[in-house]
Amino acid sequence: MTRSLIVESDGGSRGNPGPAAFGTVVRDAFTGALLAEVAEYLGVVTNNVAEYRGAIRGLEQAFALDPEATVEVRLDSKLIVEQMSGRWKIKHPDMRELALAARDIYPPGKVTYVWVPRAQNAVADALVNEILDLALAGGPTEIVRLGGGLQPDFDASEVAGDAQEAHAREAVEKARPANRMVGWTDLGSPTITVLARHGATAFSLEKRFSGPGGQDIPLAPIGLLQAQALADELAERGGIDLLIASPLLRAQQTAQLVAKATGLDIETDADFAECAFGQWDGLTFAEVQAGWPDLVEDWLRSTEVAPPGGESLDEVKFRVDRGRRRLIENHPGQRVAVIAHVTPIKILVGIAVDAALDSVFRMELSPCSITTLAWFPDGNASMFGFSESAHLRKVRTPDGT
Repeated sequence: MTRSLIVESDGGSRGNPGPAAFGTVVRDAFTGALLAEVAEYLGVVTNNVAEYRGAIRGLEQAFALDPEATVEVRLDSKLIVEQMSGRWKIKHPDMRELALAARDIYPPGKVTYVWVPRAQNAVADALVNEILDLALAGGPTEIVRLGGGLQPDFDASEVAGDAQEAHAREAVEKARPANRMVGWTDLGSPTITVLARHGATAFSLEKRFSGPGGQDIPLAPIGLLQAQALADELAERGGIDLLIASPLLRAQQTAQLVAKATGLDIETDADFAECAFGQWDGLTFAEVQAGWPDLVEDWLRSTEVAPPGGESLDEVKFRVDRGRRRLIENHPGQRVAVIAHVTPIKILVGIAVDAALDSVFRMELSPCSITTLAWFPDGNASMFGFSESAHLRKVRTPDGT
């Protein structure tokens, strides 16, 4: 009887690219017995490279245990599962090389790839963080722990499932604060972010991609009027302690009007800049679809996929969350206005309400609209307002548009 093995693999980069590692686990599919745990520090690489390297090492470890086995590889990277399953094309040459290395380990038909939620990949994820912490502290750069693989005299698959579920619950509980009844319980003084999208530009009016690295275009006439209405509204609301803006020109122009109305200085923070769209910058969605039909589909399916020369949503979330954490740490209990862009604001909303990252495709933000989020000391958050635009109702250009 052919033996079946399960590889649970994960990879991560603190910075993307940044210090990275993979963790991989091999189990007996029938008994659930833990046969091997392997983790390795990779230096500075991207998340995707770390994920692929983890899958490769897991397959190599499985092959060393039984070259005749059938193997199910479980990852929480949808990108790699879809690419290795042949459903998505692999365009990046480095990724193609890694994919070929993975495919060469076992004969065709022996390996299948399955996507699992991150919470169900907690053991491999814990290995990633374990080896990263060790390596960055000057310790070992590799972990290899081999189990005996003894078959128990009872049905261990249920026990293994229970253990995996327990690991998943523990990981989730550590990452997320206990829910509280916001407004009903004293959670302490929150840091409040009053997030405002910049005024309209020619690109936003034409619904063109516009990020860092492309044309840093100014506000359109209607955008200037929207920015003034926003400034008046924020001044009327009052109570703003700090004004932060993205470095892009349209955000800076909007912030300048807010600064004049409120008497605040502008602090520039690049972590709140728009997503970099690379070669898509300046193009409409229809033009991008015509030029990169397969890549657009991959981009819409997976937050790990980046436009050519641009950033993935995973990468944008990493830096936006870094900016959020820094803001909260430096300005606890304060009310901070942030003049930013569609993608960073949507990502911050998702973080606050614990929504999946791809929820950004299901939100709409008007230019110079206001979104208000509260960040409490215990890690809880609440959304007080989303895309408020009543202050813009009388904004019209001289030609009446």
